[in-house]
Amino acid sequence: MINQDVDVAVIGSGPAGLAAAVSAKQHGTGRVVILDRNSWLGGILPQCIHDGFGVEETGESMTGPEYAEKYIAMAEQQNIEVMNETMVLQFDRKREIIAVNKKGIYKIKAKSIVLAMGCREKTRWSAMIPGDRPSGIFTAGVAQAFINLYNLMPGKNVVILGSGDVGLIMARRLKFEGANVLGVVEILPYASGLPRNVVQCLDDYDIPLFLNHTVTSIEGRNRLEQITIAQVDKNMNPVLGTEKQIKCDTLLLSLGLIPENELSKNADIEIDEITGGPVVDQNLETTLKGVFACGNCLQVYDIVDMLALDAKRAGKNAAKLTTTKKRKTGIQFVPGAGVRYVVPQKVTEGGTTQLTLRAEKPGEVSTLRVIVNDKELFKKKLPWVNPANMIKVDVDIPSEVIKSGQSLEVTIND
Repeated sequence: MINQDVDVAVIGSGPAGLAAAVSAKQHGTGRVVILDRNSWLGGILPQCIHDGFGVEETGESMTGPEYAEKYIAMAEQQNIEVMNETMVLQFDRKREIIAVNKKGIYKIKAKSIVLAMGCREKTRWSAMIPGDRPSGIFTAGVAQAFINLYNLMPGKNVVILGSGDVGLIMARRLKFEGANVLGVVEILPYASGLPRNVVQCLDDYDIPLFLNHTVTSIEGRNRLEQITIAQVDKNMNPVLGTEKQIKCDTLLLSLGLIPENELSKNADIEIDEITGGPVVDQNLETTLKGVFACGNCLQVYDIVDMLALDAKRAGKNAAKLTTTKKRKTGIQFVPGAGVRYVVPQKVTEGGTTQLTLRAEKPGEVSTLRVIVNDKELFKKKLPWVNPANMIKVDVDIPSEVIKSGQSLEVTIND
């Protein structure tokens, strides 16, 4: 057993982990180490060769690899230690991490831990699509890696199930490479990706979007030969008589992302059933003292800029060693009408708290309100809302509200 003591341990070297580690170091902490099971830094960024990264954060548009290199260079300048090809097996309430790599088994005692494990894609079995089991069925992220990292085409005649951002971007990417993209199929009455990606990746290339549709059957002996799609009713059930067969050799799945939190669950950290990530307070500290969460393991973000800014907060608070403070009970944020979820889920002290949330459905001019004991604490007009676009607001919460013990309800109404 190799024993080490560190000030801040960051689990994950994607954009959130890198941003958190750099921020922790910039805010005066001592030894910072990043642990990651991959052989490279940057997580999924190296395969995201499209631009648009960093615009809101830096004012400069970068590709994924360029954005990753920016933070990797900052980490090197800050002398942040990196343990690549290292699998974290567990951590506990004492913030003792057990990890393993080629050199052996490590016990790493950390003053603070930042969780930045990212997320994984939902598969065919998440949607329970019936039919044969031929080759030619990939998640959108895997197809992206095939093309952008290994110069391999996943197929020629492609259908994409799900209109998440990676799926939309891959529709355009495949079109660039000469594939025949036959359409994007979405079970919801609206696209689940960013509106700008619908325009830039589908509309600009005449790729059809089938809303209120889903794949009901997959056919093929060795390679995929055909799929069947059908309209769905308001209960998401296929409508008989609306079936349509599409001949294709490739089906990409863009069904959404699942925050990676097996380590969190094994450490008995409370998990939000809606976000799939840890329950956190305004400091992004989880229910386990001294353990913070950020990035896509906390909640799935739509743009990396917002993710990185929140990760910097997690790193800053981890550096402040808030573990030396007595834990406060705090009060809850409760999603109300029109709101799917709110992060943080609780607040323990008065002052300005930054909220991120998502609307339940698209809408025109709406009003976001924070209500406590039937009194309006905060109100903001929103020109429009869309579940694909994360909403971020700063809310001033008086100390008296914290002391009252009343929950804070967050609503979005017309």
